[in-house]
Amino acid sequence: MAEGGRNRSKSGVDRSEGFGERLLGVLLDRSHEMPPQLIAPLVAEEVARVGGRDVSILLQDYEQMLLVPLPGRRLTVGDPEPVEDSPAGEAFLSRKAVEVPQDGSVRMYLPLLDGSDQIGAMAVTLDSVDDDDRRLLRRLAGLIADMIVTKDAYTDLFFQARRRAPMSVAAEIQWSLLPPLSMTVPQVEVAGILEPAYDVAGDSFDYALNGDILHVAMIDAMGHGLDAATMATVAIGAYRHARRAKTGLSQMYAFMDKAIDEQFGPDHFVTAQVMCLNVATGRLQWVNAGHPAPLLIRDRAVVDRLESPTTLPVGFGGEQPVVSDRILEPGDRLLCFTDGLFEEHQPGGEQFGEEQLIECTNRILRDHTAVRPVVRALSHCLKQERGNVTSDDATIFLIEWRGGDADHLATFD
Repeated sequence: MAEGGRNRSKSGVDRSEGFGERLLGVLLDRSHEMPPQLIAPLVAEEVARVGGRDVSILLQDYEQMLLVPLPGRRLTVGDPEPVEDSPAGEAFLSRKAVEVPQDGSVRMYLPLLDGSDQIGAMAVTLDSVDDDDRRLLRRLAGLIADMIVTKDAYTDLFFQARRRAPMSVAAEIQWSLLPPLSMTVPQVEVAGILEPAYDVAGDSFDYALNGDILHVAMIDAMGHGLDAATMATVAIGAYRHARRAKTGLSQMYAFMDKAIDEQFGPDHFVTAQVMCLNVATGRLQWVNAGHPAPLLIRDRAVVDRLESPTTLPVGFGGEQPVVSDRILEPGDRLLCFTDGLFEEHQPGGEQFGEEQLIECTNRILRDHTAVRPVVRALSHCLKQERGNVTSDDATIFLIEWRGGDADHLATFD
């Protein structure tokens, strides 16, 4: 035994394993072949080893209104908890643990983060909590989130838990098409939301961070129902194909345009906006094909519209589009949205309008700072302001550019 009771290899590297590391290791080792329905019992068993009890796994519903308990053997299953004004919701939105003292115990709520995408929260009760418990439970929650996301690719259990209303076939297609609703790295953060969550058809968005380049696309396929969902699927598929072939923005537009025209004919179209943001320099380039101009947010207020030359929607055979260019400042945000957000109106009434959209955005920005809560609050606020009427799809996508680099994450302290 080496000095201090630690096991050391011949090279002198400490290879000992503490209790917490062993606990996480057991969970990781078993998870590879673990059927989805056995995740809950295994999590409850592992949490019990650190003195935890009454474990709940809460997943966000599709409208992002509630955190819904995942059913499972040995899990505590209660009523859904609201995202607003609940400890579980606070942990979910803030991405930080929340501790609630109880009679002789502590109820802990930990965010379930897959990478930086928030999928829900885990709740557990302990008699007392110290820093070692906090560190271990934070890592355990991260591992559970990764397991849920991995298993979600081949089970309906988590989808069924999150669904709070009947979902149309078109919406099923759209949700299966989406990337994670949020992503955070040191240089940039993004978040998006679709409505109506259970009946969306033609709206969609996509993004990818390839090296220093963040690629973003937002689309709005004409019509409703399955026809719109099918067009959106082809448009996003064509965009991804062109993006992965490392083409420029003009070529991406041309490829999407050709795909829609060949598959659906001259009477069908998809409005689109494709962007590239260099997360190291802040250089933004974009092509607008019939989409509303994004709003530039600086110092927590809308300061500009990113007006640019537009080309025809994809499917109409437009000419080679003009690529617009702008340099952002650190902290700038871009609010991208589809026209369903401001064209809504009551029968016989006026449109909601872009000015009201800007007013609501500025009001939300005074009360919320983090990207994901801003998107969520803005979507729900706008829906309420429009009288809860949603006759067309409406999508919000928010980008915050911070600059800097992430090299420190690849080194050990």
